[in-house]
Amino acid sequence: MKIDLTGTTAGKINKALVKGRRAIGTPAVGMVLTLVIVTDEENAYDALKAANDASREHPSRTLVVIKRVSRSPRDRTSSRLDAEVRVGADAGTGETVVLRLYGEVSDHADSVVLPLLLPDAPVVVWWPVNAPLDPAKDPLGALAQRRVTDTYAAEQPVRELSARAEAYTPGDTDLSWTRITPWRSMLAAALDQVVCEVQTVEVEGEEFNPSCELLAMWLADRLDVPVKRSLSSGPGLTAVRMDTSCGPIVLDRADGSLATLAIEGQPARAVALKRRDTAELIAEELRRLDPDDTYASALRYGVERLNTGAEAAAAQPVAEAEVAAAPAKKAAAKKAPAKKAAAK
Repeated sequence: MKIDLTGTTAGKINKALVKGRRAIGTPAVGMVLTLVIVTDEENAYDALKAANDASREHPSRTLVVIKRVSRSPRDRTSSRLDAEVRVGADAGTGETVVLRLYGEVSDHADSVVLPLLLPDAPVVVWWPVNAPLDPAKDPLGALAQRRVTDTYAAEQPVRELSARAEAYTPGDTDLSWTRITPWRSMLAAALDQVVCEVQTVEVEGEEFNPSCELLAMWLADRLDVPVKRSLSSGPGLTAVRMDTSCGPIVLDRADGSLATLAIEGQPARAVALKRRDTAELIAEELRRLDPDDTYASALRYGVERLNTGAEAAAAQPVAEAEVAAAPAKKAAAKKAPAKKAAAK
C-alpha cells in the first residue's frame, strides 16, 4: 500500500502510517529499530531495495531522506516536504517513508526525521554515498547509535580512510569493513590450526579498494608484523599470503566466489568466499549496535604505516648483510696500501 503526500508535515506522515497499518490489518508497530537512509535520487532505489531485503531479518521503519537541489532561484527560497508512505508488501516486513526535501527545509532534515523515529528503539543512519567527513557531528548522525558509511563510494577511497580515522567516534562503521568479515574469519581459523609465528604478510587486491587496505591494517595491527600491499586486477580482494615459521599460508580467491586455502603440511581446500551484496552487508551491521572496537583499532593503524613497515622489513636483510660484510671490507681496505708499497 502506498500513500503519496505533497506539501506535508511530520504529523500528517504519522497519521498516514497509522492509516496504512489499519488498512492492511496490522495496527501494532512491531519494529525493532529505525533505519535512516540519507542519499540522492540516483542511488535511492538501490539503497531502499537493500534495506527492504535486510528488513526480513530486522523489521524496521525505514526513512529515506532525499535532499532535492532546486535549480530555480524561486524554488530555492520556498520550502516543501513531499512524502511517500509504504506499508505492507511494498515495504518489505517493515514500514518505509520516502522523504523529499526542497528548499530551506533540506538544511533541517533532522527536524523532519525526529518526530518519525520509533520511540524507545535504536536508530541507525546509513549514507550509501556522499557521507559527511564526521558522521557523529552531522545533525542526522547525532540522532543515531550506529552510523554506517561506505568509503568505496568516495572519489578517493584510500584518502577517505584517513579522514574516517581522524573523525572516528564509537558507533561509526563502514561497509568496506563489513565486506572483509568472511576473510577475517577464514584467516583467523587458518591461524588457529597451526602453532607458529607469522613473520610477514602480503595482501593482494585491486587498486583504490578500501577493503584491501582495511584488511591489511587489521592484520598489521593484530599480528604486529610488516604487511605489504600489492595490486591485482581484482575483483576486490584476491589473495592473502602469510609467511610463517612453519611455512606459507595462502588464501587465494581469483574469481570473486571460490577461494583456495593452502596451509603448509595440509592438502589445499576450496572454501566459499563469494562477494556479498549490499543487503547482506546492511543486515550484518544491524545485528550489532554496540561500538566495533576492532574496526576502530584497525582504522587508527593508518594506511601510511603499511608501506613504511613493509619497506623497513625489506631493508632489514640488506642492512644485516652490510653489517656482516663490514669487517671484510675493512680488511680489504688495509691490504690495499700494503700491495701498493710492495709494488713500489
